[in-house]
Amino acid sequence: MTRPHHRRRTRRRTCEPRSIYDPIYFGIDENGLPVEVTLMYRNLLDGGEPGSGKSSLLNTIIAHVALCSDARLWLFDGKTVELGLWEEIADVFVGNSMTDALTRLRELQAEMDMRYRQLNAVKRRKIARADGLDVIVCVIDELAFFSVTIGTKEEQEEFRTLVRDLVARGRAAGIIVIAATQRPSADIIPTSLRDLFGFRVAFRCTTDSSSDIILAVGWAKEGYSARNIRPEDIGVGWILAEGGIPRRFKAAYLTDAQIRAVIATALRMRGIDPAA
Repeated sequence: MTRPHHRRRTRRRTCEPRSIYDPIYFGIDENGLPVEVTLMYRNLLDGGEPGSGKSSLLNTIIAHVALCSDARLWLFDGKTVELGLWEEIADVFVGNSMTDALTRLRELQAEMDMRYRQLNAVKRRKIARADGLDVIVCVIDELAFFSVTIGTKEEQEEFRTLVRDLVARGRAAGIIVIAATQRPSADIIPTSLRDLFGFRVAFRCTTDSSSDIILAVGWAKEGYSARNIRPEDIGVGWILAEGGIPRRFKAAYLTDAQIRAVIATALRMRGIDPAA
């Protein structure tokens, strides 16, 4: 008797949707342990010199959000090229236009106010995963471009006011702000704004004071200064979570090819053929 022939089954690899409520992998710490951050109900400030690793962290965060079934991406990029690869899967993409930036931030503020009215109607303080309401992740790359470089003084002031309001009130309504700057100075990141960010990341800085502007005054004297990071240590920085102490880590890095692969997967998850 001959044995029946069995065809080998091949398992098709699929990407399960992620959630914004899940931890996001940021990289590894100096002991080789993974650094994971849950950004839901939090905001993040990311600062450091050009080429220090800011964009690596932004891309890692955006990649996670792009694969989430419960989040939307709003991207603001004054240079248009730092976040430009992600434009096709972003729900909103703003380039170097102050008019567009203000219009979109006003829309986001209106959405936030509407969500708070809905929460108040049911006597709740914040949205939950079970609500089925998309979280909006607003990523602003180069805060200084919109707040001190382009536009009139009135427009710059309105931009700063809108961002501060979203950072201060948006978390419970499901609006997360990720802001980055390569000019960590007091005029770009005043203390009143910095202290609203639950997570702060300082990559290489030129001075101790610049490092403290991101993390908080006093950490440099305690030995937690991004000024001491060597130029060749790209992607190395300090991460501070509210109520904790800075933790040295190396941010994960995505190549352009890997970013395109994530985008292709995100498009398929949305029912779009990447080759179309």
